[in-house]
Amino acid sequence: MWDKQKEVFLPSTPGLGMHVEVKDPDGKVVLSRQYGSEGRFTFTSHTPGDHQICLHSNSTRMALFAGGKLRVHLDIQVGEHANNYPEIAAKDKLTELQLRARQLLDQVEQIQKEQDYQRYREERFRLTSESTNQRVLWWSIAQTVILILTGIWQMRHLKSFFEAKKLV
Repeated sequence: MWDKQKEVFLPSTPGLGMHVEVKDPDGKVVLSRQYGSEGRFTFTSHTPGDHQICLHSNSTRMALFAGGKLRVHLDIQVGEHANNYPEIAAKDKLTELQLRARQLLDQVEQIQKEQDYQRYREERFRLTSESTNQRVLWWSIAQTVILILTGIWQMRHLKSFFEAKKLV
């Protein structure tokens, strides 16, 4: 909760935490962890597409009625923007030139991943289009057959009507 007078967030209720589960587009669990009052997670997925991030509180309803509050802040970063380059440079003792080379390599890798993802989407779109075209073809064939059969039935019925009335 936000304290308006002090302009800071109040500390979390002790024992209150989150369970985080991340699933890829195929439904496989990429990450499943339990966190306390504070936590941070990162994950790498090799499957393109929409991922599901499920957050579950580990509290009971009674703790929530007792005034327990849980604040969740999501800062989602994707691609090379997720890397903290000053931290990487300090950890690996990289020069400015080496750090810039690492950034460029990460950007090239991100461009390659984006191209792979676009190819994947194009392939899925093509398969969807072909499936739709095939269904439209079969639907039009079925409609044509139904119209022809209905026409034949109407002609026979009309012929039998005129024969019964002795007009033909």
